[in-house]
Amino acid sequence: MPVVLFALMLGVFCVGTAEIVISGLLPVVANDLAVTVPDAGLLVTGYALGVTVVGPFVTLLTTRMPRKTLVLLLMGLFAVGNVAAVLAPDYDTLMAARVFTSLSHGTFVAVAFNLAAMLSPADKQGSAMAKIALGFNLANALGAPLGTFVGQHLGWRATFLAIVVIAALTIALIALFVPSSLPRPEQPAKGALRNEVRVLSQRNLQLAVVITVLAQGAVFTASTYVVPLLMDVSNFSAGAVAALLVVFGVGAVIGNFAGGKLADGHVMRGVTTVLSAMVVVLLLFWATSVVPVLAAVSLFLFGAVGFSIIPSLQARIQAVAVAAPTLALSVNVSAFNLGNGVGAWLGGAVIDRGFGVRSVLPAAAGVAAVSLALTLLSWRMDRKADATAAVEPAPEAVDTTSETADVKSKVGTAEE
Repeated sequence: MPVVLFALMLGVFCVGTAEIVISGLLPVVANDLAVTVPDAGLLVTGYALGVTVVGPFVTLLTTRMPRKTLVLLLMGLFAVGNVAAVLAPDYDTLMAARVFTSLSHGTFVAVAFNLAAMLSPADKQGSAMAKIALGFNLANALGAPLGTFVGQHLGWRATFLAIVVIAALTIALIALFVPSSLPRPEQPAKGALRNEVRVLSQRNLQLAVVITVLAQGAVFTASTYVVPLLMDVSNFSAGAVAALLVVFGVGAVIGNFAGGKLADGHVMRGVTTVLSAMVVVLLLFWATSVVPVLAAVSLFLFGAVGFSIIPSLQARIQAVAVAAPTLALSVNVSAFNLGNGVGAWLGGAVIDRGFGVRSVLPAAAGVAAVSLALTLLSWRMDRKADATAAVEPAPEAVDTTSETADVKSKVGTAEE
């Protein structure tokens, strides 16, 4: 991996770990700050709401900043927020620190994906985005388990201190290796912010965001409850489940790079392939979950398929939102977080209604199937738009001098 992409991936690993590691530390935090475990759980909700609600506005307000300056600033604010978490004397201060930290999450991730695409050849952008998305996979497979282990033995503040250290390393790598000669965003013109927001009105972009919510929701409908599923249905011991989660993480890492390769070839074909595979694998997992060995194989496949969707979905947003890709990517990061919450809620609702933990798998498959149907609709819209553009007659050359001047003006503006 090129060092510049490694630096950006490490930053994504940081923000991903900071978001999810608190879930494994809720009893420790609750005991230390004298609050209930459900109250400590709101620290997860507060962070997610900050990413989902405020993140796109932060992106919008910083859209004209030089990219390198922006990622350094965002990672610096992220580090400051985690230092505040380490020093938090009470629950309210910790909540404020968590919300403050979350404000840099969406924009940093969006800019990291955008930079990965900018710094890579056109036919390698999916693979470059996969390298950035690897940060999230490692956060799930490595960051969260290690952070939980550290917090349980050295206290939850030690976990956040470790995140600060990695954030500082990320800042140093970005400062050294991300080029300063990146194309500088154009200076804001009158109505520029309105034009940025107008990009979000594109029907295919809106469909892409909904597809992200549903695809990620399908993953989290199942993955949130995979531990009780393995223990109560597949009859694995707690120790075996810990080892199986590593298997799940390995599958996620492999799937991440496979998804990037699919996106390189054809973005919409990649999204369609992954979502089709997800429906099949989730139903296979349901069928095999009562047989331990087969359940372990299905878990690996679920990890591979479930996390292969991220590069394709981000590449789709990058392709659709040409006029404002960073804002759209930030909105899509919010969509991923919304999908996390919706999926966890749906899985819990299925269990609460007495269907049993095994039923989260067909429920997740149903959500993935809806996402697949919308993807096919979006792809059809693309083909229809391309066909329409192909048969449109060329404009009459009435005033060639004026038109030539106008074209040269536009080309000059694009080059600038």
